[in-house]
Amino acid sequence: MSETGNRLRKLLESPNFDPQNYVKQLSQHSDGDRDLQEHRQKIQNLADETAQNLKKNVYKNYRQFIETAKEISYLESEMYQLSHILTEQKSIMESITQALLSADKDETSKEMQAAFPKETEELKQRTLTSLLEKVEGGKNIMDTPGRHLVYNGDLAEFDVENMSLIQKVHAFLMNDCLLIATWLPNRRGTVKYKYNALYDLESFAVVNVKDNPPMKDMFKILMFPDSRIFQAENSKIKKEWLEILDETKKNKVTKDRHKKEEEAPTSPVRAEVSTNPFDEDDDGPADAEEHVDLSLEWIQELPEDLDVCIAQRDFEGAVDLLDKLNEYLKHQPVTQRVKELRSKVDERVRQLTEVLVFELSPDRSLRGGPKATRRAVSQLIRLGQSTKACELFLKNRAAAVQTAIRQLRIEGATLLYIHKLCNIFFTSLLETAKEFEMDFAGNTGCYSAFVVWSKSAMRMFVDAFSKQVFDSKESLSTAAECVKVAKEHCQQLTEIGLDLTFTLQSLLVKDIRAALQSYNDIIIEATKHRNSEEMWRRMNLMTPEALAKLKDEMRSCGMASFEQYTGDDCWVNLSYTIVAFTKQMMSFLEEGLKLYFPELHMVLLESLREIILVAVQHVDYSLRCEQDPDKKAFIVQNATFLHDTVLPVVERRFEEAVGKPAKQLQDLRKSTRPVRINPESTTSVV
Repeated sequence: MSETGNRLRKLLESPNFDPQNYVKQLSQHSDGDRDLQEHRQKIQNLADETAQNLKKNVYKNYRQFIETAKEISYLESEMYQLSHILTEQKSIMESITQALLSADKDETSKEMQAAFPKETEELKQRTLTSLLEKVEGGKNIMDTPGRHLVYNGDLAEFDVENMSLIQKVHAFLMNDCLLIATWLPNRRGTVKYKYNALYDLESFAVVNVKDNPPMKDMFKILMFPDSRIFQAENSKIKKEWLEILDETKKNKVTKDRHKKEEEAPTSPVRAEVSTNPFDEDDDGPADAEEHVDLSLEWIQELPEDLDVCIAQRDFEGAVDLLDKLNEYLKHQPVTQRVKELRSKVDERVRQLTEVLVFELSPDRSLRGGPKATRRAVSQLIRLGQSTKACELFLKNRAAAVQTAIRQLRIEGATLLYIHKLCNIFFTSLLETAKEFEMDFAGNTGCYSAFVVWSKSAMRMFVDAFSKQVFDSKESLSTAAECVKVAKEHCQQLTEIGLDLTFTLQSLLVKDIRAALQSYNDIIIEATKHRNSEEMWRRMNLMTPEALAKLKDEMRSCGMASFEQYTGDDCWVNLSYTIVAFTKQMMSFLEEGLKLYFPELHMVLLESLREIILVAVQHVDYSLRCEQDPDKKAFIVQNATFLHDTVLPVVERRFEEAVGKPAKQLQDLRKSTRPVRINPESTTSVV
């Protein structure tokens, strides 16, 4: 840039630049329109140069921009994953803390109850009595001895059918029943509620209702044949209701069983001597209970060790402990203490399963490929959850494949994009198949699920493939090359015994049929257009180079006898229409054979027949209408070329590629056999 340009740039880049003042001074010092035009040109040149520099900088850093954007996306995914892990760790620590506190609380309550049993019962009954005084029609509830309050709180009742709010209620959970009382709109003194219903704990079941905003924090009480839905104030209170209801129902069942066992010896029926030989087994577990040693240190610490392993994400260690316990109890009798230990362990197994399921969820990072899921899958299989592991593994891989296809940029030529698409999809499918075979080697029942998943994944691939190749109206040659690439990549799956070629063909056949029909219509229209301008004159290629090029083209089309229709000069003893038709026809045949599937056999044959028939009918019509003997002889020469050279080459090439004879084309050639023509006649027989 010149010194003047540098000064102008510095002036425009200065922070104190004032455009109005600059224009004013420029107008005052200019000698006329010519100076202003020159100055304007300098500014324009400077603007163009700046734009070019900006483009260069953008192109220079373009890849860095892309990589930075990808890294930001990956970092965001990892931070989201880390947030989930921290939330999960926090919930686990809270559950451990609550478990420890509840254990301490239970021990304290047991000590208090052992020290002051009567006072504790009386306190609970007094609390229940004071609360029931607020319920209209609830005085008779205390007539049952030993009944005391366990939990109470406000709830909102909703209609089961349309989920509309019915009323506000107050629920009283007692050790043997559940009281539902409605709010009184007009309170009278201490009375706040009105008796609505009383349910025995054994007469209903409690079911958690999945949150579906805005309807959330709900649970359902099932009493055959009716049911009621209640909503708590928040998720914490809902959780308390579900846990306390479940625990109270279990306590009542246990208490009733103990009562029956205590009453059993006093029964005169049990005092009789039974003649049933199987009655001896009834005392077996009671006697065997003394022989199951659960005082081992590792068994006593097993629930806590499992909590630690889950919190530290030591899944292998947790499953090893479970296997060790199962092996120890394998030949032991199932006593009451064993059942209690099993219930504690089963809760940890449920938590471990939930964590492993989350590890395989598509929300987790998908960058690790199929190998990243191996750890969670193997532990789920060891826990006896092979079906769930298979389902989650395949869902995870489907999400990964879909994400990879979605992130593939559509840039450049279509064939280049299809190469990238096939490479990504079939490589992922191959890796998934190998990983599946490694993880589920001992679970042959899961292989059918993988085959079904492979077909659905292929459907997803074909959707992306067809959208880019067929929906964008690419040429038939491009579509043929793209289909050829997809076929070649699909053949790679046969390495592992998985052949999806038929699935690929069945999914593509509709689009290929439409493409063949569309291109068939284009060729027919182009042939008819050339026929309308046909003058039946020999071709003059003007130069030997052009003639040599045409010979090479016809030779590549399979027309070995084309030489006999050329001379020493640049003339060709065929019309331009016939030569152009031959090249277009053979091109369509080659592209159609690349797209060939057995399902498309008749479609391709009918297309070829229709195209050839257009040319044959034009020659026949010209012979019938032409009066000039020389031109008629030239037309016969073109008809002979079509019948004796072009049609046999088309039939032979089709049969070589397909392996079946082209019967329709053979019949067409026989029906169009040329005969000698009387030069003086105005009609011909073809």
